[in-house]
Amino acid sequence: MKSAEKIERDQKQEVQALKDTLYVLGGKWKLPIINSICNGNKRFREIERSIPGITTRMLSRELKNMELNNLVKRTVDRDADIQVIYESTDYCKSFGPIILEMIKWGTAHRKIIAGKDPAGK
Repeated sequence: MKSAEKIERDQKQEVQALKDTLYVLGGKWKLPIINSICNGNKRFREIERSIPGITTRMLSRELKNMELNNLVKRTVDRDADIQVIYESTDYCKSFGPIILEMIKWGTAHRKIIAGKDPAGK
């Protein structure tokens, strides 16, 4: 295939894929929760304290939803000092490189908007 050839894309399928992604990972709290867990916070209170502004109720609701979507694994060990821990699943970790790129983009965007990088570089 030559580079000048146009690759045909199915926009309807692409839009559905984007909608599915936003449904599972969208919202104000899911990515910060994933980031918190991936940074080593495994207990509910650790996760809650690491995310400014999140309420206990919202964190609980989001964690349940994320568990249903196979992003987070909740483990209960009644005999352990820390009875409930949360971990990101391998499925969740597959999104890690995208999250890192989003962090880079967000950092650069904030600089551009703040006027610290007017060239957009």
